[in-house]
Amino acid sequence: MKKSLVALAALAVAGVASAQSSVTLFGVVDAAVSGYSTKSNLIVANPFAIPPFGVPGSLKRSQTALSNSGYNSSRIGFRGTEDLGGGLAASFWLEAPITNDDGKGGISNFARRSTVSLSGGFGEIRLGRDYTATFWNDTVFDPFGTNGVGSSAIFRTNVNLASVHGGAPNGAAGSDSYVRTSNAIAYFLPPNLGGFYGQFQYALHENVKSDEVLNSPSKRGRYVGGRFGYANGPLDVAAAYGIDTKDGAPLPGLASGYSKDQLKTFNLGASYDFGPVKLFGEISQVKDAYDRSQSLTLLGLPFIYTQGLSDKYNGVLLGATVPVGPGLIRASYSQVKFKPDSALVPLNFYNDGSARASQFAVGYVHNLSKRTALYATLSRISIKNGQNNSIMGITTGGSPGYGTIAGQTYAPKSATGYDFGIRHAF
Repeated sequence: MKKSLVALAALAVAGVASAQSSVTLFGVVDAAVSGYSTKSNLIVANPFAIPPFGVPGSLKRSQTALSNSGYNSSRIGFRGTEDLGGGLAASFWLEAPITNDDGKGGISNFARRSTVSLSGGFGEIRLGRDYTATFWNDTVFDPFGTNGVGSSAIFRTNVNLASVHGGAPNGAAGSDSYVRTSNAIAYFLPPNLGGFYGQFQYALHENVKSDEVLNSPSKRGRYVGGRFGYANGPLDVAAAYGIDTKDGAPLPGLASGYSKDQLKTFNLGASYDFGPVKLFGEISQVKDAYDRSQSLTLLGLPFIYTQGLSDKYNGVLLGATVPVGPGLIRASYSQVKFKPDSALVPLNFYNDGSARASQFAVGYVHNLSKRTALYATLSRISIKNGQNNSIMGITTGGSPGYGTIAGQTYAPKSATGYDFGIRHAF
């Protein structure tokens, strides 16, 4: 009898709690058989010279893997909302990445998203780890949604840039990837503005200010960005801009160094659904703006000379999706051109220092139900002057990178990839 009363009391409490708030368990399990291959060509300084004897003119690498997240990112998460009355609501979102291909990655962290929010007629204030404002256009206006081998050259270049520059100090503060930023304070416009939407985001660098350290604190890890758009009927268009600070001032006494290194990203994307076909487009530019400092000696006296430089990565994407019965055909073409700061490019008859990566991707998704789908994607990347910029050595996913031989220089030339998989959402 006592056990029955306890059970009834527990049910009553649960009923009250469910009336005030809701909590949802959700996730995606996505797995694919994927293949990747890359080709790199031997670079000879003089184009008229004969390559060394016995040295191959090109190197190839290939790999076959059971991958995950080829169509949608594999994840598991919890989200909930509490109605506070008067139009106010509090909510949370905890989302963890999972690696279902090997089972090693589970709910060990909530690195995909970890936020708490307060929303109302004024909009939404969101605190925690979330997508950056500048990433949104890359994923919304790409037919492949920045997943699998079909992810655009624009997205891959931005990810490589963030990786080369490294994360924030101690791997914790500020923007530690192009896709997401930690320690962010964000504001989102309310949804009742006649189709207009937008957000502003500021991520704290959380570095310690210290009187005994020169130029303290470093701003490395700080992200500031915003996005504004309009969506009505078949049209969706949005622009975004963000500044991600990567490095601080150089230490005194160094012969050379870099200070105030910032990635300044702008992109503009749009889509229009005609019914039989939906078109996508995006243009983007990333400026790698930095000060290069060098210790010089003039008239026997040392001083530090600082030169402001800015390399540019200009990107464009065109794509389309075509519904076919229960399925969807997807296709895209994307390109990124690297243009170095002219101050860094000496006179060179054979090479102006630029580089370019072009990608074509095509795929098909067959929906077995609202939650389960089969998919296939094929992608090809061509690279020109890859020896001028390591960022242009982009691949089609988890590929093994480009080959090299000691004493010889090989530059990335092309990459090919495919995914054949299944996605189930819950």
